[in-house]
Amino acid sequence: MTQHLIDDPSSWVERLARFGYASKGVVYGIVGLLAAQAAFGAGGRTTDTKGALQTLVEQPFGKFLLALVAIGLIGYVIWRFVQAIKDPENKGKDAKGLAQRVGYAINGVLYGSLAYSAVQILLGSGGSGNSNSTQDWTARLLSQPFGQWLVGTLGALIIGLGFYQFYKAYSAKFRRKLNLTELSNTERKWVIAICRFGLLARGIVFCIIGWFLIQAATQYNAQAAGGLDEALQALAQQPYGPWLLGFVALGLLAYGIYMVIKARYSQLVVN
Repeated sequence: MTQHLIDDPSSWVERLARFGYASKGVVYGIVGLLAAQAAFGAGGRTTDTKGALQTLVEQPFGKFLLALVAIGLIGYVIWRFVQAIKDPENKGKDAKGLAQRVGYAINGVLYGSLAYSAVQILLGSGGSGNSNSTQDWTARLLSQPFGQWLVGTLGALIIGLGFYQFYKAYSAKFRRKLNLTELSNTERKWVIAICRFGLLARGIVFCIIGWFLIQAATQYNAQAAGGLDEALQALAQQPYGPWLLGFVALGLLAYGIYMVIKARYSQLVVN
């Protein structure tokens, strides 16, 4: 059995993928939990995924836990690039398939950056400072030729991605990739409901982030851009802000649970 695992790289890719989904779920779960505490007056704060890593390392056995999450995120990155390059799901080379595979690669790069941040925090060289990476790269884009168009287009694409999350939540087609046969009908209904709630909340956050970028483009002001933390803060500042923030925070927590569900029940195609 051991020799089989050593000789079969696909088994290791699958384990890395599942560990990666679980680690991503932990990160989003922390973001959602902290924001929910802030919304309901139980402490907490709004933060982004990097802030979640910093929060994790401050807990008992934090460095050990963060090291596990960092390894998991690296596994997730590897899985995304396997999906993009080897195309185990047979997305194909037509326009739609290539777009999906490019999306996998971009997602891999983004979470590669998050994994790098986790390593920096472990080494004591991350988690400090007040720089806003979203505003930094927005400023760099704005300084390029056609920079306003680039930033505005990116904002529109992120809003489109948000609406795609809404579609996924509405259609619930994701359940086709989950093997839930060992669960009862009631358990399956709860799992699907939690996953849909998580996708809905993530879609809301994407739409807000995209709107921030469009504002940055039209105003030619990188300070108008914002990421996950700023999106949650914006919700808190609206009428009925604590309720809005609480709803989305619980949704992000549900999204974290969805990632853990994917880690456990996904029917991964590796070969």
